[in-house]
Amino acid sequence: MNMTSLIPRLAVSLSLTVFSVGSVSADPLESWLDQEFTPSTLTREQQLDELRWFIEAARPYQGMTIRVLSENIATHQYESEVLAKAFSELTGIEVIHETVREADVIHQLWLQMISGSNKYDLFVNDSDSIGTHFRSGKILSLSAFMEGAGASVTSPTLDLDDFIGLDFVRGADGELYQLPDQQFANLYWFRYDWFQRPDLKQRFRDRYGYELGVPVNWSAYEDIAEFFTEHVQTIDGQRVYGHSDYGKRDPSLGWRFTDAWFSMAGAGDPGLPNGHPVDEWGIRVENCQPVGSHVARGGATNAPAAVYALETFIDWLDHYAPPQARDLTFEEAGPLPAQGNIAQQIFWYTTFTSDLLESGLPVTHPDGTPKWRMAPSPHGAYWRDGMKLGYQDVGAWTIPRFMSERRQQAAWLYAQFTTSKTVSLKKTLVGLTPIRESDLNSRAMTEVAPRLGGLVEFYRSPARKAWTPTGVNVPDYPKLSERWWPNIADAIAGDKSVQAALDQLATEQDRVMSIMERTFQTDTCAPRIEDMERTRGADFWLNQPGAPKPELANEKPQGETVPYDALLQAWQVGRIR
Repeated sequence: MNMTSLIPRLAVSLSLTVFSVGSVSADPLESWLDQEFTPSTLTREQQLDELRWFIEAARPYQGMTIRVLSENIATHQYESEVLAKAFSELTGIEVIHETVREADVIHQLWLQMISGSNKYDLFVNDSDSIGTHFRSGKILSLSAFMEGAGASVTSPTLDLDDFIGLDFVRGADGELYQLPDQQFANLYWFRYDWFQRPDLKQRFRDRYGYELGVPVNWSAYEDIAEFFTEHVQTIDGQRVYGHSDYGKRDPSLGWRFTDAWFSMAGAGDPGLPNGHPVDEWGIRVENCQPVGSHVARGGATNAPAAVYALETFIDWLDHYAPPQARDLTFEEAGPLPAQGNIAQQIFWYTTFTSDLLESGLPVTHPDGTPKWRMAPSPHGAYWRDGMKLGYQDVGAWTIPRFMSERRQQAAWLYAQFTTSKTVSLKKTLVGLTPIRESDLNSRAMTEVAPRLGGLVEFYRSPARKAWTPTGVNVPDYPKLSERWWPNIADAIAGDKSVQAALDQLATEQDRVMSIMERTFQTDTCAPRIEDMERTRGADFWLNQPGAPKPELANEKPQGETVPYDALLQAWQVGRIR
């Protein structure tokens, strides 16, 4: 998911020293441990051992300069301003770590892939591009590298099994192409204080016949949205709304949908991390080859479940969101919940957590604790158990294949340093983008959990496994994602019917993949679309098991909710709900 991002301000919200680098003593190793690398899940002696390994492993590369590019969220700002400096002082490898808009990261990586010239030695690139990376042959396989040229510079304490997002960075060939560096999910956000009010609970029960709580399905979410927008209307003299979103014709509108909106509706097939054979983009694969996204070719991009998903999105935007929502982009809509007049938001990125924790906001208590909570998102009428339920952004270290082994080795050392157990817990507390199981289970995370509105509880729960990035079915994320927002925008603006807009999207997506069919080096996993007119037709596929699914007679079943406190108890015993 592309983010130009409001930078979280954790120095204020969590009373953490985010950029606490001061003067460094004569012993930089001891100084960095004392000033910056705490807390950690390692003992001080274990930290010293890990850092000494980096110092020794880096000796052959002293004096080198490597250039790194990542998006400008708080996690990468911390790496750029603190960890790059620490690594340089400890190892003698100079690191120039630039942070830019993620669209610029994608563009620069694409330029290097097609030109063969390397301005940057290392990228933090979303794992959404994993389908491109393993097919293109232009990104280094870390699995092969760690067994070969990178063996001498692979940390003995890397502990890959401790990374919670490793499944998201594997190609269809089983190889690791990236190393997770930060993760955050899109979840359901709601005003816990309002949902706990006896008067509002009674009014909701009287009107809808069930309890006001965390919605399990879209029917309940819609009932709650209607309740606050049309029946409650004002709280403490302020106009309130039961939903928040954005709908401006802008590239960020595409992210809203490629970031798993159709999977939340239930458009694809079961399977984690992504539906198989049809994923959340509606792309069908046979073996590992994409064969179509149009329903006539067995895809689901324009199937009834996708139509239901987009129609529901538009209906909620028009009826339950603030009037200005249609004219907002992702970045502009991000601050809306902090204003205190939104009851719930179905699609809310946890990277905004710290923006809602500043003192004095209408959504925080005087002691700084949140009036809100986050929970798993509700699912649509077509969703079934075993399916993906939401999106998780995984920014991951990515090394170009076509550059010298020496540069790859130096870059790999920096990537490992920024994810090492010596520094990863502090980095998690700064950016709230956890990557290691050991950090999530640490005492430090337990202590900060009450101030994070359910973030820690979610990531410690089995529910997190149903939140995944774009997967290997998508053969070229940048090229295909740019087809989404213009077509979605046409439907939202009323220039086309929802069905016509999605028909056009599916057709364009298949056309783009047919061009890719001739460009990927990994021939066995290249798209197979060229015979586009030779299809079995929509009727055939809609009568087969799985996706694409035929239209349901009832797309709004009975609403279902669960008390938030009961949800936490379920997580503690290993259940999703």
